[in-house]
Amino acid sequence: MDEDSKPLLGSVRAGEYYTDSLDPKQRRPFHVEPRNIVGDDVQERVSSEAAALSSRVHYYGRLTASSDRLLVPPDHVIPSPEDIYIYSPLGTAFKVQGGDSTAKNPSIVTIFAIWNTMMGTSILSMPWGIKQAGFTLGIIIIVLMGLLTLYCCYRVLKSTKSIPYVDTSDWEFPDVCKYYFGGFGKWSSLVFSLVSLIGAMVVYWVLMSNFLFNTGKFIYNYVHNVNTSDTFGTNGTDRVICPYPNLDPDGDSSTLQYYVSENSTGQVFDLWWSKTNTIPFYLIVLLLPLLNFRSASFFARFTFLGTLSVVYLIFLVTYKAIRLGFHLDFHWFDSSTFFVPEFRSLFPQLTGVLTLAFFIHNCIITLMKNNKHQENNVRDLSLAYLLVGITYLYVGVLIFAAFPSPPLSKECIEPNFLDNFPSSDVLVFVARACLLFQMTTVYPLLGYLVRVQLMGQLFGDHYPSFLHVFILNILVVGAGVLMARFYPNIGSIIRYSGALCGLALVFVLPSLIHLTSLNRRGELRWPSAVFHGFLVLLGVANLFGQFFM
Repeated sequence: MDEDSKPLLGSVRAGEYYTDSLDPKQRRPFHVEPRNIVGDDVQERVSSEAAALSSRVHYYGRLTASSDRLLVPPDHVIPSPEDIYIYSPLGTAFKVQGGDSTAKNPSIVTIFAIWNTMMGTSILSMPWGIKQAGFTLGIIIIVLMGLLTLYCCYRVLKSTKSIPYVDTSDWEFPDVCKYYFGGFGKWSSLVFSLVSLIGAMVVYWVLMSNFLFNTGKFIYNYVHNVNTSDTFGTNGTDRVICPYPNLDPDGDSSTLQYYVSENSTGQVFDLWWSKTNTIPFYLIVLLLPLLNFRSASFFARFTFLGTLSVVYLIFLVTYKAIRLGFHLDFHWFDSSTFFVPEFRSLFPQLTGVLTLAFFIHNCIITLMKNNKHQENNVRDLSLAYLLVGITYLYVGVLIFAAFPSPPLSKECIEPNFLDNFPSSDVLVFVARACLLFQMTTVYPLLGYLVRVQLMGQLFGDHYPSFLHVFILNILVVGAGVLMARFYPNIGSIIRYSGALCGLALVFVLPSLIHLTSLNRRGELRWPSAVFHGFLVLLGVANLFGQFFM
């Protein structure tokens, strides 16, 4: 039976029929006259005419794969979009409800879909990034990086339109890279896309270890009535802690009086419930089996939790800022005991974080295909980036400004700003618990994307065998465990992975594709060459800046 389903002249199985597209060159439909449809009142079998048409289409499907245009079903065999039906193995036929008109989204849905896709773990590092760059310079960099990444994303979106005489309606960005640069372009885009996905999975593992640790600690303290009122960095109803007070820029230990470690709750509990020694390994039991699922459709149902988590974080930030008030003192270039300069040489750390924070370039073509009004794609993309930039600015600026200095130094702001609040804070506990559940459902989706991209290219099948998938998952999980155990700094992980994947997918490839397209059309001019060459240099400088500054 397996042999009968293989195409005679192609390498792709003919059984892969497409029913979600109305492109006559892609779908393998089953067409039945309306009188042959199973109705509610008369349970008819499929007629002989319908069966003959089904055999004819299946015959064409066996002759060749869908990628070969020579022997695909002729247009007169393909029924019109309003008469597409699915043939059931039970011998009945069902009409495909709707079409492109119902699959399209209005602009407001597209804008928030882009916003929701970009709103990832980077939002937790925005206050830390502003601290590294300086308050004033940090705001300027967020605006400039938003504009630069928006333009590069616009170039990716327009890249398929610059290819003449080729139907690019079903192309993705790797297909465009392959068209212009051959196999090197395709594999380079794939590798750097995997870097962004695996980097995100590593960050997720570190954060899940963090959130699970603090959630368990909150429950332990509540159940055993452990009073930790004397272990916070500041006094008052909304306490803030400084996990590493020795980071005071002047080496002044005066802030030590405001800090006592929270880690002492119970010797046995501390031994078996450690943020770096035990928790990262406990997560293996939960998440490794989930990664081996053949399909990730179950976890896709929980993607709406990402939106709810971001909305709750915005509420939490607003509430904390109101309660704590603003604590700002402007020192343009010199550090002080409690404040950082407005302009700091560590600003490349923020640009690295922002490269990943504004990264959506590898899937923007797919997202925009579902936009109902294609003529508004550029406007909707710009509005989505504006919304993302405002969200990052809002969270980063408010947390930085509200951080209580004095008594604590701004240097105490952590790469995950939730670490600056004690584990007994109820509102922060809710945030950590929600983010933990959300990340637990998103992590298998990221693993599924890694598997599909890598296994699909290497073996032609996204699930070649359980052994292949298990080995890949062991490697990915191992990377997360090692980072959570020895280097649980999500700010640095984000900036390194962001600068690396951004070098290719944000700055270099979109610019080179645009320049190559202009050159082939004879429209390349020196201002465009200089500007896009400058973008390439910015990407290179952004990567090297992560290692030397």
